[in-house]
Amino acid sequence: MDDKKIFDEMVNILKAYTKDVTLLEKATLDTHILNDLKVNSARLVDVIIKCEDVYGISIDDDEADKIRTIGDAVKVVKQKLG
Repeated sequence: MDDKKIFDEMVNILKAYTKDVTLLEKATLDTHILNDLKVNSARLVDVIIKCEDVYGISIDDDEADKIRTIGDAVKVVKQKLG
């Protein structure tokens, strides 16, 4: 699966957890999930769980701790799908 497809799905997943979904219209790989999208850390855990469900993967705590931007999430998902 290519980065663009994973990115698009990540934006779709984030819609449910972002208070102002209009922020996602300008989202890039560098968009910080907590700071730019105002997703709180508890919701970030929900986003990671949703990614696991959508992609049929398991993201461990060390990998989850590295997810700060949408690009970080795309990278982790892509590695897991290998």
